[in-house]
Parts: sequence; C-alpha cells; structure tokens
Amino acid sequence: MSNDAEYVPPKVWTWNKANGGRFANINRPIAGPTHDKELPVGKHPLQLYSLATPNGQKVTILLEELLALGHAGAEYDAWLIRIGEGDQFGSGFVAANPNSKIPALVDHSGSKPIRVFESGAILTYLAEKFGAFLPTDPAARAECLSWLFWQMGSAPYLGGGFGHFYAYAPTKIEYAIDRFAMEVKRQLDVLDRRLGEAEYVAGPDYTIADMAIWPWYGGLAKGILYGAGEFLSVQDYKNVHRWADAIAARPAVQRGRMVNRINGEPATQLHERHDASDFETKTQDKLAAN
Repeated sequence: MSNDAEYVPPKVWTWNKANGGRFANINRPIAGPTHDKELPVGKHPLQLYSLATPNGQKVTILLEELLALGHAGAEYDAWLIRIGEGDQFGSGFVAANPNSKIPALVDHSGSKPIRVFESGAILTYLAEKFGAFLPTDPAARAECLSWLFWQMGSAPYLGGGFGHFYAYAPTKIEYAIDRFAMEVKRQLDVLDRRLGEAEYVAGPDYTIADMAIWPWYGGLAKGILYGAGEFLSVQDYKNVHRWADAIAARPAVQRGRMVNRINGEPATQLHERHDASDFETKTQDKLAAN
C-alpha cells in the first residue's frame, strides 16, 4: 500500500475492497439487497432490527425508558442484525431501510405497517407516539430537536471520521487523525459548555436529545468508545462526565445498552429481546450455561 503522501487520486475512482480495513465487508458503493431474506416478526407491534452500536443503543434506551414510565404499548421485539455478516443487505431489511444501516423500526400497531429508519427519526417518532421525552412547549421542543440534530450531524465526524482513522483504518494517517481529533474535541467543548449551564442537554429535563448523544459522547468521555480517552484528554470535560455518569446510572439505560449487544462480558449481552423477562432469563452468560 502506498504512503498517503504519495497518493494521487486516479482520474476515475474504482472500488478496491481490500482497502476497506475492518469494515470492508459492510461498506460498498451501491445500494440495494444482495440476497433474499425476510425479516422475522414477533408478537409485539413494535419490531426493531438493530445492533448495539451507539446508534442502535439510542432506540433501545428510549424503548426501555418508555416501558419504565408505564407505556405498555412500547413493548417490542428486538432482532439482532449482524452487520459484519451482511444481514443489513437482506431484501427484508432493505425494504425497512433502503439505506441498509441499523437501526430500523417497523410499527405494526395500525392498519398498515409503518417503517421508520435513521435513529433520530425513530427517536422522534416514538417520542411523539407516546408523548414522552420530547417537550411540547415550542421553545423547549426546538431546543431538544436542535440538539438531536446536532448529534445526527456531528456523529459522522466522531464515528466515520475520528473513530475510523484512529481505531480501524488499515494505516494510520496523521493528517486524517489530526483533522478529526480537532473536530471531535471542538464538539466535546460545545457539549461541555452547554452542560455547564443546564442539567441535561436540552435543559432541565431528560429528553431524546440526551438518549441520542449519550451513547456517542458519553461513551467517548468514559473511555468506552475507541479507547481514545487519554488521546483526547477527555478528563478535561468535567460537565460531560457529570452528565454521562448520571445517565449511565439509570436502570432503563443499563437495560437498553444490553439489547442486541454481541461483545463485552456475557452478562452485559442480550442478543435479542422479546420480553422484559429476557433480561433475567436470557442474558448470554445464562444462555451459555444451558
């Protein structure tokens, strides 16, 4: 592989799968299904197809928070989509999300199924459906949605930018890492300043904006994401740490993080969730013992 300083872009770009690094099997320059595979449908109206990446955790955290509030209609089936094995390119998943990215939600509660894709859209849809975690006051709602969209717009710099080049790229490129590290630290400063003036991101109340931001920036601040805590001096962002710890202590957040999780300690994994009792009976350490 040539040194990046010597690279000259060709006149016409062509796909070289071998240069894709760790995620070579999940990225490709075309859309659409690669194989026929229908999605399973469980017993609940809400069917989630996901994996416990930061984007996937957003939705399971919200669903568990809704259930904790007593919204029985938020019961859901969470089916595991193994993106490393190409599940997201099956015909059924592509029908649910033409962008072939997790998470995807299908709501069967009405006369016709409703598909919802993109994690921010799913959070907004569910918050509106159940009337929770999204303020109704116009100013407070605007603040919440502004921070939600801040996360949606910022995460590509953190994940596909910094995370990819720092942790996963087949070669370390100083320019790329410096470029994205600078932007991620700026984003952490934006968040830290905001959390210095408000308990939660959108104000005094816990909302879907917190649920969207926490798996990414909370994970980064606590050293979970990319193992880059020391590199980014995350200890400097005191307000982010205060907020991240408060959210991590919530039981619904702890449950939501487990759903569709396939790495880490077995006791932290719940590959699929079809009933609340699965947290007690089907965590992966207990499955392995059976």
